[in-house]
Amino acid sequence: MLGLEHDFRIVDTRATLDPDESSVATHGRDISPERLEREMLQAGVVRAVVSPGRRAAGRSYLRANNAVARLSIDRPFVAFARLNGPRDPRNGPLSAVRNLRAEREDHHARPDDVEQYSYDDRFHGFTLVPHADGLPNEDVLTRLEAADLPLIVHAGRQFPPEAVERELLDYDMPIVLASFGGYPLDTDLMNETLDLLAEYDRLYVDTSAVRYREVLERGVLEHPDRVLFGSGAPDVHPNVGVMEVLTLDVSEDLMRRVFTKNPARLIPALAEGADV
Repeated sequence: MLGLEHDFRIVDTRATLDPDESSVATHGRDISPERLEREMLQAGVVRAVVSPGRRAAGRSYLRANNAVARLSIDRPFVAFARLNGPRDPRNGPLSAVRNLRAEREDHHARPDDVEQYSYDDRFHGFTLVPHADGLPNEDVLTRLEAADLPLIVHAGRQFPPEAVERELLDYDMPIVLASFGGYPLDTDLMNETLDLLAEYDRLYVDTSAVRYREVLERGVLEHPDRVLFGSGAPDVHPNVGVMEVLTLDVSEDLMRRVFTKNPARLIPALAEGADV
């Protein structure tokens, strides 16, 4: 695919780096770090947040996180540690009962893991995918709050904005809802998420897999400082995500906020000249 031509410095807040055979087998794809970097450069993306793909059930993310951090060295990648937990993120009485008895197993994230990642200069934030990995226990979330690093949360139909609000938004930490909280292609959930931005000052959204121009424009126009560019690579070529923002009917200043200023302010490692 031909590289895009534009005058923006673009940084990406959502990409997946599959560091080993287990992650590749789970997703059925094999995108090397070199190919991911090449596709980013084709789209004009100069730096990207990366975290591991989904691990098989019962497997810890410790090795995958460390592998992603290692593979990010000398590449334009910013590593985020992926966390899991024993709690069921779904709503309803059955989930509530399960969570009363949810016990952390060896492969689940612990508070000490969060502290270790927080003080490891290879990691710059965290990723939660509750519908796939479960929710961490309260002590882990409390430690995340103390760390005060960005937390990217994959929300959507299986973990809707109301669940995000119930489980996470009482904690005082910066949270980014991937895909406007409406994956896959649920405009009602995306608009619910945008309503939440008016209530929570430390809540942000990224643009990955938001295919509706009207919703994207609403987010950028109503909340110009809290929309971050995210491509969702390698599931989607970053060219696609970049074009969706470039074709919005908004000013170049607002595009520059989405592409560069907002992500770099929230994640300093994405800023120009940052030492990563």
